[in-house]
Amino acid sequence: MALQPSSRVEDYLNDKLQTAADLENLDSLLVDVKTQQGLLRQQLQEAKHNLADNTKASESHSFALLQQAQAFKKQQADVDRRLLIVTQSETSDDAIGKFDADIRILQKLDVARSYVELLAHVEDLSKEARRNFRSSPQAALQPYLRLQKLATALKEAQIAAEDAAPHLVDHVDQTAQKLWKQMKDAFANDFEKVLAKMNWPGKNVKLSGSLEQEWTDGVERLLELQEPYGHPIAFRIIPFLVSRDRAHSELDAQNDHVQPSEEPIVLLPIEVMVKPLGLRFQYHFSSDRPTNKLDKPEYFLSHIIGLLNQYDEFFAIHIQPILRSRFRNSSLAMTSTFIDSTSALITALLPMLRQKAYSIMPLIAKQPPLLSHFIHELMSFDISLREEWGYDGGCGIDGWKGLTWEVLVKGKWFDRWFEVEKNFALSRYQSIIDDASSGEIDYDSVEPSTTKPTNGAIRVNDLLETITDRYRPLPSFSQKLRFLIDIQIAIFDLFHARLAASLEAYLTLTSSLSRTVHGVSRDKSTQPDLSGLAGMERLMRVYGSAEYLEKKMRDWSDDVFFLELWEELQDRVRANTDGRRKNVAGDMSVEHVADKTSAAVADEDAVGGALFDETAGHYRQLRVRAEDIMVEHFLQDLRNAIKGYGRVNPWSALPAGQEAEEEDAPLAITAELDNTIQLLQSYLSFLAHALAQAPLRRLARQVALRIQGFLWDHVLMRYTFSVPGARQFQRDVHGIWEIVDRYVGVGQGEMGMRRLREGLVLLRLHDGEALLKIGVDGGLATTGEPQLALGDVKERLFRSNESGREVLGELGLEVLSEGEARSVLERRVDLNG
Repeated sequence: MALQPSSRVEDYLNDKLQTAADLENLDSLLVDVKTQQGLLRQQLQEAKHNLADNTKASESHSFALLQQAQAFKKQQADVDRRLLIVTQSETSDDAIGKFDADIRILQKLDVARSYVELLAHVEDLSKEARRNFRSSPQAALQPYLRLQKLATALKEAQIAAEDAAPHLVDHVDQTAQKLWKQMKDAFANDFEKVLAKMNWPGKNVKLSGSLEQEWTDGVERLLELQEPYGHPIAFRIIPFLVSRDRAHSELDAQNDHVQPSEEPIVLLPIEVMVKPLGLRFQYHFSSDRPTNKLDKPEYFLSHIIGLLNQYDEFFAIHIQPILRSRFRNSSLAMTSTFIDSTSALITALLPMLRQKAYSIMPLIAKQPPLLSHFIHELMSFDISLREEWGYDGGCGIDGWKGLTWEVLVKGKWFDRWFEVEKNFALSRYQSIIDDASSGEIDYDSVEPSTTKPTNGAIRVNDLLETITDRYRPLPSFSQKLRFLIDIQIAIFDLFHARLAASLEAYLTLTSSLSRTVHGVSRDKSTQPDLSGLAGMERLMRVYGSAEYLEKKMRDWSDDVFFLELWEELQDRVRANTDGRRKNVAGDMSVEHVADKTSAAVADEDAVGGALFDETAGHYRQLRVRAEDIMVEHFLQDLRNAIKGYGRVNPWSALPAGQEAEEEDAPLAITAELDNTIQLLQSYLSFLAHALAQAPLRRLARQVALRIQGFLWDHVLMRYTFSVPGARQFQRDVHGIWEIVDRYVGVGQGEMGMRRLREGLVLLRLHDGEALLKIGVDGGLATTGEPQLALGDVKERLFRSNESGREVLGELGLEVLSEGEARSVLERRVDLNG
């Protein structure tokens, strides 16, 4: 250890004196060492001084603590001694327990004193108000306002105090309510006396001079009484005007939870003025008067509208200025039930109507016709108030839900009414399909150019439109969706099943297997006639009904009402992306709603969609299937009719002299084709009357293609043709075209048989005549152009495919291939003789 300073000095010198040149700086190095030594000594002296000061302060603090501890022990001993004397206890622990009990008693006494003082203050305010409201109503309002403010403050304080002193809060609240009622009754009685002088609500109401001033003062006083804090916002918290426990069951919520709802507040002066109108209402509609009929709710509903028409002008002239003056600068300036005299009058009339509605509901609930009629009339009444009188119940853009909503939702009558409407709709549907005329095609109720549905389809559509009108005014989304799915779409499904069953019955009765197994062919008297035009008409009933209702559903999907319903449904589904709610409306899940309406409901990536997608899709499938069966039925009869024409062979050898006849001489249609012509005429005549143009042309095109295939394979490619034979064959084909053109449209016959038409050009082409080409309208025509020699046509056609294609182009033939064209020329006797 003794060697350490020497080692450190040595290290220091080695560090500073590493070369001979460093010795020149030795003096400056010694000066720096001495300076550092001086600084270290100074710091050492300061440290010793601070240590002495801190030691002295610590000793002083310890001495002070010791003195305080000794004083505390002395005081504690004195307290214990006096406590033992006061409480007459033997130990200090017993004395402390007795002392705490005494303190708690004193605290309770202090609280009781405060209670008594508060009750005395409440009683003083109540007495002061009662003492003044007769002589000076304005002076009586001041103590009442302070009492009401005190009651409100106690309620707020009680929440913070964890519901302490409930009896005190209730007493003050009841006192304020009682005082308010007494003041209201007194002011109302005074106002009623003024109304009596005015002859209200008589026909000749007098309001002028001093009487007008009395009336105005009475209105102002009642409105001021309805303002507990001198500010209109206080209308919202008066507990005896709006019950704190009022709540409505809102079925329209996402999961049918209960939402609170308040009835619009009735202004006191208008409530007093409406009182005699209410007595008149009760006299007419709550007694044994002839006007009080359960089956005539329109009587009392129209009575309310009559009161509005009668007194609205008076209220607009005399009440409106007062309301505007009092509320225009308040937070209620945009609330119609306070600022608008008409809305205020409606609000005052609604309670009597509400009471009447609730009173008759139990009486008509078991009488479906009366219940349905009443709800329908009540909806019409609500619509009248909203649209004709502009009433929104003070709810602004949210709108007034209406008395119908109150009765169905708040009164919990919706399920019963829905059951009645559903049973009515199903019974009406059953009566429609049971009607013998429901399966008949209706040619008069739709446009002549459209497909004709059956009477049943039209009546079902009318029924469903009536149902829409029934539930269209409902404010609840869930209620609307229940009507849509459980009634409308359910009836669509029932009718679809009926149409599909009719189609299946047709297939069963006309199948070869069914005729063999069930012996249909042996006992035709017990089976419906499904052959020929009768079978086509039966198929037409299914097709026409399916197309008619499918189009109606497409039209409904574009209706504003159903568009809004669809948008609301999508919004609810999108809002439920977290999957916390299983149901999108009421007890209906997203999957259930999607299955009944549209798959786009459950597909987040889907574009478009409509409420009737699924149902309309089912009807479209049924329509397409019915059309296919109609074509097959037509073709089956056509095959049977045209078979005989394929067995005759007059084409290469006609009666003597036939070749000599003039080329333009009229020819009769071959007799074996008469059945086919008659069949086409009867079928197309019926279908042209029953089908729209588009499906008629689709069907005719398929029939034409089938005829073309038969004539090509079994006549043109089977036999050889002389010039007169070709002319006769062309005449027969033209006969078929004429029938098609007559009922389907000009040129439709030829357009459906383009291959056969071009084959006839080659079959009838010969030297010595103008060139035959396909005209613009699709018919055969002479062109007047330089003729192509028949031999030249044959030579070029058989030379090569390229040469054949060129000559066919010159002839205007676009459908025939080179091989088919050669086959046609090979059927000519004059070229293969």
